[in-house]
This record gives sequence, structure tokens and C-alpha cells, in this order.
Amino acid sequence: MSFELSREHEEFRRSVRDFAEAEIAPHVAQWDCDHHFPVDVVHKMGDLGLFGLTAPEEFGGAGLAPEDGPFTSLCLAIEELGRVDQSMGITLEAGVGLGINPILTFGNDEQKAAHLPDLVAGRKLAGFGLTEPGAGSDAGATKTKAELVDDEWVVNGAKQFITNSGSEITSLVTVTARTGTKDNGNAEISTIIVPSGTPGFTAEKAYDKLGWHISDTHPLSFEDAHVPAGNLLGERGRGFAQFLATLDDGRVAIAALAVGLIQACRDLCVEYALDRQTMGGPIGRKQGVAFQIADLDVMLQAGRLLTYKAAAMKDAGASTKDFKQAASIAKLYTSESAVTATRIATQVFGGYGFMEEYPVARFYRDAKILEIGEGTSEVQRMLIARGLGLPVE
Repeated sequence: MSFELSREHEEFRRSVRDFAEAEIAPHVAQWDCDHHFPVDVVHKMGDLGLFGLTAPEEFGGAGLAPEDGPFTSLCLAIEELGRVDQSMGITLEAGVGLGINPILTFGNDEQKAAHLPDLVAGRKLAGFGLTEPGAGSDAGATKTKAELVDDEWVVNGAKQFITNSGSEITSLVTVTARTGTKDNGNAEISTIIVPSGTPGFTAEKAYDKLGWHISDTHPLSFEDAHVPAGNLLGERGRGFAQFLATLDDGRVAIAALAVGLIQACRDLCVEYALDRQTMGGPIGRKQGVAFQIADLDVMLQAGRLLTYKAAAMKDAGASTKDFKQAASIAKLYTSESAVTATRIATQVFGGYGFMEEYPVARFYRDAKILEIGEGTSEVQRMLIARGLGLPVE
């Protein structure tokens, strides 16, 4: 099977690369140092149409047909942003995959009309509230509760590690909450839309993170936060299934982000190995350096094929089972390869790689979260094994 990108996709890739080089690259080191979230650049990303790649025209999106590869286009955009800065790549990934997609996929007409136009245009952002202090990989252990009182949901609980949740342009978060108990005794999990500014809903102080310093990430708290009954997203009791489906798309998008990081490491290492002189010649003539860079290219080529195979399956309407398997394989391989790639790049740069003035230091810090977010490596291995028919717990 061939996964060669179309001419239109390659042209689109170049346009996003040019944007990232012009609008992000000159400022990224200072933004990272200042932990600054550049709202103006998010708006420019919206003007470029990046948040609307998978959305229909009626909400201001590109309206791409499946054969035009809308999800593939989104992955290309995330890859090219991530090649320059991982934080801006995850801002787009979360803005679409975790912000727009739940409403686009499960929302009713009123919810779509109310929220999607601003989100698709990049004027606003939305968060995805799944993870809790005691419920990460075990998302079914959600403790946040939403009780239907008269004609309102009363939400109480806490979420953590939520991207795009507390910026000045965040308009809402969708949160999973326990809304009752099923006949079998299990928790009934539903999804509730909680607009920013709702009394009792607080985006707490932003995290001081190891990496992704430019990305907006907060813990959230809910204390008797009242929202209308109509803010139920999709069918009551289907919240857990909705978010699991959302995560499948997100895993491929994270893989694209990882591919961008591996690409950056390879390119930086090739350039440095040709320029850095030692013992009468460039360090790239030494096998100890050259072979490691060769490994980077293998990771890049393999990771890109796995990622865009999965993206093509999504665009082609592959079965949920097959797509889930491909998404987990792509996410596992590329995220772990990205961590390895940054270690290699830092080693190639030597002492300079330990200095923040060089981008490999930022990439080294940014890489680790790729093995954790959207499902840890352990979760991906579990899903892949189950996909092979193994009864792994």
C-alpha cells in the first residue's frame, strides 16, 4: 500500500512550514523562557485555517471531503508546527482534537452553532477535561460528579493537566463526570459542557512544567458549578465511550507532533555535524556521530509512514478496530523514538546541547510528555496486545 502524500498536501505542508518559520521560530526561545502563551499567533493560525481543517463549511471550516484527506492535513500542520516548537503544535492538536472534535462529533445542532464558529476560526479555544488527580490511565475511576437538579447540572470535582483550559481565549471545557450509577453497579459517566466564567468553575494557577512552556495547561476545580441541562454533550452515560473515541484521533495527532520533533533533531544534527570541526575535520566523519544520525533518519522515515498510514485510514473510514490499532502503534513508536532522538541530538551537540540557547535543549525537555499524553506507552502496549487477541489486563 502507498501512503505518498498528494501534491496538494505537499503544498499545504510548505505553507505551514513557511508560517512556522516566519511567525514562531524567531520568537520561540524567548516565549519558552517567559512561559508566554502567544494568543496573537493562535489567531493567525486560525486565519490560516488550521483549526478548521476537519470542520464543515457551515461552521467556517475547510469542508474537505474524505478523499481530500482532512485528517492528514491536520497531522501535517501539527508536524510542521512541532518541527519548530512542540508547544504550538500541541496547542493546535488539543484545539482541534480535544476542543472542537467532541462538540463536532457528539454535539447537537444548538451546541454546534453556539460554539464551533469561534473555535474553528481560532478566535477561541476549548479544553478537554478527562484526567483527574486519581484518574489518569484509569479514566473510569472519575470522581467528578454532576447532579441534575431541576433543570441544571451541578458539577463538583477536579481535573488536572488540561491543555488550553485557562487562557484568555478559552471559552469552555468539556468534562467527564459521574451522573449516576448503572444497573450493573458501575458509574454512569457523561460529558458536560462547562463555559468559562461559570461561577464555581476555576482554572487554577498554571503548572510549572518540565517542557511545553508555551502551552497553556491548568488544573481545574468545580465547586457547585451550575450549567443548563442542555449542556449535556451527546447521550447521557456515553461520556466515557465518547472520550475514548476522541483519544484515538489524538494519538495519531501526537504521533505527527513526535515526527516533527524527530525531523527537527535530524536536521539540526546533520547541520551541526557538518559545521563542528574537531581533530582536523567535521565531527560528522566520525562513525560514533554519523551512525547515530543515521538512526535518526530511520526513526523519522518509519515514524512518518506509521503516522500517515493511520491518518489515511482515518480519512478513508477504516473500521474502529483497525484504526485504533494503527493509532496506538503510531503513537507508541513515534513518541518513544522522539525521546530517543532528543537524547541523541543533545549528545551530538555535546556541551552546547545542554545550553538553552540551542533548540535541542528545549526539544529534550519537550519530548518526554509525548510518551505520557493521550495514553501512556504502557497503555498503548496494552491496547496493541488486546488488538492481537491477547487477554492482557
